[in-house]
Amino acid sequence: MHRTYSMRATRAPTASQIQNPPPPPSTTKSGRFFKGGLGHALRRNAAGAFGPDLAKKLSQLVKMEKNVMRSLELVAKERMEVAQQLSIWGEACDEDVSDVTDKLGVLLYEIGELEDQYVDRYDQYRVTMKSIRNIEASVQPSRDRKQKITDQIAHLKYKEPNSPRIVVLEQELVRAEAESLVAEAQLSNITREKIKAAYAYQFDALREHSEKVAIIAGYGKHLLELIDDTPVTPGETRAAYDGYEASKAIIQDCEDSLTNWVTQNAAVSSKLSTRARTLSQRRRNNIKARTEGLDLSGQDAPLNDRDSWANLSHHKDEYEDEEDDDEEDDVPAHSLLDSETGLNGESRGRNKEPVIA
Repeated sequence: MHRTYSMRATRAPTASQIQNPPPPPSTTKSGRFFKGGLGHALRRNAAGAFGPDLAKKLSQLVKMEKNVMRSLELVAKERMEVAQQLSIWGEACDEDVSDVTDKLGVLLYEIGELEDQYVDRYDQYRVTMKSIRNIEASVQPSRDRKQKITDQIAHLKYKEPNSPRIVVLEQELVRAEAESLVAEAQLSNITREKIKAAYAYQFDALREHSEKVAIIAGYGKHLLELIDDTPVTPGETRAAYDGYEASKAIIQDCEDSLTNWVTQNAAVSSKLSTRARTLSQRRRNNIKARTEGLDLSGQDAPLNDRDSWANLSHHKDEYEDEEDDDEEDDVPAHSLLDSETGLNGESRGRNKEPVIA
């Protein structure tokens, strides 16, 4: 009659969820083809085998993070099963042990649910890192084009030093280098922006999860105090257990603490030493000083041969984006510079120069 089974009958949004709405469920939670160690090994070993060279290392990181999320999901599920089994075992024990183990099962089950929620927030970090990988993959074609033209020029200079095609290729190389500079700058800017956002997601989620687990652990210790561990002599009867209301109150207090927790009320704070704080502030000031008053008006000076640029409306992307399924994170192979509008919404195409025979 005293079994609890769950901490809350209804799942009203907590203060933290109201302040920071939860993300959608993780993409790793459905549609599995491979489970356990086999799936982990396949993802890790095959991650960098395909796709552009520039994106291979980050592709492997993204796949390894999927393995981490699968492991976290498994831990959450098994912790909830353990919590239920603890409550089932305690039913046959004395009243105080039975009541406390039931409430401890409630707390442990809540930890499992928090871990399941942590997986969803962890996926925000992983998806953000994937966006960097996709940009890396899109920059690779501009690098390859520049290298191909450079190799062609070197080959002609060795075989046919007087070939008029060398001049044409050198003009193409100038344009390819300009395009590559734009793509590399875009990659650099997006990488810095996304990596800060990605790990902010991860650390915020980890901080909330850790704080709430610490809260549950504290109330679990209070529950243990309700068990009378005073030794008894054979034949002696223990006093009747009168802690039902106390255990319910502890559970209610734990629920209130979890519901009302927000980042601003975190018990643990990371305080920098004076030296670390000074050096960090100096770095921030240097960044701020470089960005203020920076004249960028001349960075996009037009090329001398603008007349050779034409509309790219007749061009199409060489590759198509593919949906990211559960087991394979396909890397889009088209370039940022291969679109009809270019990086900044302007036409970046050109007519092909005729090759002089």
